[in-house]
Amino acid sequence: MVRLTRHLRGRRADAQISLTQLSALATLSRDGAMTPGALAAKERVQPPSMTRVIASLTDLGLVERKPHPTDGRQIIVSLSEAGSALIADETHAREAWMTDQLSNLTEDQIVTLTRAVAIMKQIVAESE
Repeated sequence: MVRLTRHLRGRRADAQISLTQLSALATLSRDGAMTPGALAAKERVQPPSMTRVIASLTDLGLVERKPHPTDGRQIIVSLSEAGSALIADETHAREAWMTDQLSNLTEDQIVTLTRAVAIMKQIVAESE
């Protein structure tokens, strides 16, 4: 899994942001807008670290910060249009590479891989 992840990371079209920043953007893309604390929890990092990540992503125009609707002490962070476009580009590059790799497998290998993916998803779901 680690080696596969490294290969997928190597597909990054334009490494204008760090993998930590990319992970935060991907979480916002998948789970929607949230507070910095919620994002830190999902990313399993300390809130001060996430505050720095959000600040850098805001400076790059990849996220937007808006006041929390009910708690004046909080903000809500969401993807900007530029952030959504970056995630789409990253996803496309990885999917293109993976599609190419899968096209070289036999039908039996695809069936085995499909079963393995289901097991890995179950393991992750149970640990969350």
